[in-house]
Amino acid sequence: MISEPAIPTMTDTASLTEIFRTLNLSVVIDILAVSLAAGLLIVSSQRFLPWIANRLQGKRRLRVLALVPVLRLLIIMGTFLAIVPMVITPSLQNMVALFGTIGLALGFALKDLVSSFFAGVVTISEMPYRNGDWIKIDGIYGEVKLIGMRAVQILTPDDDLVSIPHSRLWNTPIHNSNDGSPRLMCIADFYLDPHHDAARVQQLLADVALTSAYLFLDQPVAVVARERPWGTHYRLKAYPVDARQQFRFVTDLTVRGKAALNRLDLRFAQAPSVESQG
Repeated sequence: MISEPAIPTMTDTASLTEIFRTLNLSVVIDILAVSLAAGLLIVSSQRFLPWIANRLQGKRRLRVLALVPVLRLLIIMGTFLAIVPMVITPSLQNMVALFGTIGLALGFALKDLVSSFFAGVVTISEMPYRNGDWIKIDGIYGEVKLIGMRAVQILTPDDDLVSIPHSRLWNTPIHNSNDGSPRLMCIADFYLDPHHDAARVQQLLADVALTSAYLFLDQPVAVVARERPWGTHYRLKAYPVDARQQFRFVTDLTVRGKAALNRLDLRFAQAPSVESQG
């Protein structure tokens, strides 16, 4: 025979209510004071640390920015540990009963939120991206501005602030262009008609990068060529001084590279039309 599920009795209900302390005005004031202090600390850290970071350069800036989500998580955990003894009688049995009930309820009611929360904890510990990193998720590219407990906020080159849940970490590739470093490779593309002196073009494009005001000289400059059916594709690879200069750097390489190629009277490649392909 299949036994019917047990129905909670008055005794079970009474034992559950004994877990919680009797709240009086003093306890409520203490809880509000701890919560307010935690909120002020979080807001202050999210304003003060980026303010300091923006006055630093290189790895020091990124290290200070990486402290923001870590410090927020520590404040939240400390606040939770401080409030729990005010609300319940601190014993192992009470803790197991309370957290088991809360965990079961949250697991069913807030499955996606809990998934994003735990992914956020993993993000803070494993650091697949940090504040100041340039990442791409599902085709969305930009600078990480805020790592919250549920989502990461990315500022795109078009000045759009996009929030992406941390739960995408479980099944979506994350492209990190600088991974905590101030160095980020930039690529300028050039497409030429195949009838030209490739060695001369390679040297010319390398000189364009080496004379850029944005170039970081301690990293190598590379020119990669690949033959296509419609022409020759050149990729000029170099590093700017700061990752935030990447768009100005690519623009500088493209404009001056095109001008240099025009001075050699080189023909640019023409993509085949749809009619000619058919």
